[in-house]
Amino acid sequence: MKNIIENEVGAILTDILDDYKKGRAVDKMDIYNQPDKTEIMDILDRLFSIVYPGFFRDKTHKIYNIEHSVSTMIEDVMFHLNKQICVVLKYTKEFGDNEEEKLEQFAQKATVSFMRRIPKVREYLETDLQAAYDGDPAARSKDEIVFSYPGLYAITVYRLAHELFLLGVPLIPRMMTEQAHSKTGIDIHPGATIGKYFFIDHGTGIVIGETTIIHQRRSETARCASPSNHRRQCNNLLRCFHPRWGNCH
Repeated sequence: MKNIIENEVGAILTDILDDYKKGRAVDKMDIYNQPDKTEIMDILDRLFSIVYPGFFRDKTHKIYNIEHSVSTMIEDVMFHLNKQICVVLKYTKEFGDNEEEKLEQFAQKATVSFMRRIPKVREYLETDLQAAYDGDPAARSKDEIVFSYPGLYAITVYRLAHELFLLGVPLIPRMMTEQAHSKTGIDIHPGATIGKYFFIDHGTGIVIGETTIIHQRRSETARCASPSNHRRQCNNLLRCFHPRWGNCH
């Protein structure tokens, strides 16, 4: 009996290769000049280790020396982030046709500026962690929140991505927040403005758009919201219409 698959594989290959030649967006082949999603997610993992040094660390180091470990992670993040920024800048009109030297210069400055903002990010996250602990009576410790709360995870990714967004880095911030979205069900655009003491509980389905402005001391528990500050329960789903929310007192 003839092997049907063996007989047909050549024709199928020809059809697919011919289909690649139609010049459409889905036919792009330049895999070496586009962002590496795996590498960007690795950067994000290392940033978590830098932001929460007592909770996430590189287990390849048998002896944990904080100075050596963080120094290694910082150098690693900066090297790979700089490389990925150089790649994504080519997607912008401003840098698309620029010389490699100008791309590299912007990427290095953006990388350094971003890493210098890590203490500020951690300052905000400390208030977010406090808001979660104060706002959820089921939270038995802050460690429990860091290790297990999807809301804090999504907020942490947002806070990191937001700083890259403010620095004018394209694509990478959105890739980071979409990774958090796929992991937690919480969709926060990196361009949104969110103040201190922000807490999301039971966050599946929450969407916070790019133009949203949320001042400090807000908490969301998967509910509906509108620009008029009116809130109502709505099938455990927050539909966020790019509102501007003030402080809670």
